[in-house]
Amino acid sequence: MAAELTPEHIKLLNEKHLAQFVTLMKDGSPHIAPVWVDTDGKHVIVNIAEGRVKVRNLRRDPRVAIGVYDEANPANRVLNVRGRVVEITAEGASEHIDKMAEKYTGRRPFRADGPARDRLIVKIEPDHIY
Repeated sequence: MAAELTPEHIKLLNEKHLAQFVTLMKDGSPHIAPVWVDTDGKHVIVNIAEGRVKVRNLRRDPRVAIGVYDEANPANRVLNVRGRVVEITAEGASEHIDKMAEKYTGRRPFRADGPARDRLIVKIEPDHIY
């Protein structure tokens, strides 16, 4: 059964906070990586590059966890979500990463270090919210 994001959760996700994103490796061990985070009000959304370990993990096992902490108040403004990926799509991902770059860096378009990569939008449906 899905858990619902509250207005306070949505506010935190719309602010400029780095998130820790956990996927599961083939052997079941956790893989954690920092990501920019977004929401559509129902899902937690991340934008990742095709070909990354995270993508391979998600395609094999959609279970994830994500933690978002307000750096100014990390003890009291925290969002920890366990859920599952319900959609991975390239549609709109390039425009979305530009939006995220503006949110997190103040600049558009997104400029990645290294070779250009295809982007993917990952939608996470929360099962448990803490």
